Amino acid sequence: MASKTGQSNQVPTRKIRRILISQPRPESEKSPYFDLAKNHGVEIDFYPFIRVEGVSAKEFRKQRIDIQQYTAVIFTSRNAVDHFFRICDELKVKVSQDCKYFCITEAVALYLQKFILYRKRKVFYGADGTLKSLLDVIAKHKQNEKFLIPCSDQHKPDIEEFLEQHHCQYATAMLYRTVSNDVREVVGKGYDVIVFFSPAGVKSLLENFPNFEQNGTYIGAFGANTSQAVEEAGLRLDIRAPLPDAPSMVSALDLYLRKLNQKK
Repeated sequence: MASKTGQSNQVPTRKIRRILISQPRPESEKSPYFDLAKNHGVEIDFYPFIRVEGVSAKEFRKQRIDIQQYTAVIFTSRNAVDHFFRICDELKVKVSQDCKYFCITEAVALYLQKFILYRKRKVFYGADGTLKSLLDVIAKHKQNEKFLIPCSDQHKPDIEEFLEQHHCQYATAMLYRTVSNDVREVVGKGYDVIVFFSPAGVKSLLENFPNFEQNGTYIGAFGANTSQAVEEAGLRLDIRAPLPDAPSMVSALDLYLRKLNQKK
């Protein structure tokens, strides 16, 4: 079984030729995944195991949330940003220029530029992309704020629990849901490595293959929650990221492939 603190102790025992990344193909041909494939002579395919569907305006109204009553919005993903402004547009809701935005990472914060005049708004984000750093920022600016948390149907209540502990006013708005794609034909092609980026991706695999047997397939996971989902599913986790020596999934795969080459 995989170690709880790092990569699996198992050294690759057979050649890795094909890797399946459970995400859409990168738009840029300069993606490091393509360099990885070239450097190690492997084939890397991309196929999203999940898709995101927005709730309708009618469905949102049933939640009885008046967006304009909230002075701050907490974004934990680009999907949350997309669907927040989508629902505002559909309902013809104009968000106040004084509204504050708290984002999990700088990348999510910068993504707001698609929807707002970034320089003229109050935008905050965590220092290192962790939930703790985001909560630290919220704690500094929580006074007299009413927080809105746009989220999916599958989210952890960490932020809600934090706001409750600090006696903050908030509401959780379910604006989109995660749906499993049909991946039976793709996975059936026989990949040596399957890489996951969310617990929902692991769930999709098991929904498509209720009796999935890992056998010799290596499994990679990005993020603590994804790693936990892999292990709770009874699967062996072979490639884990981020780690100090592998901050990205590309670097984790690179290390694993190098390990295999050294074994030859």
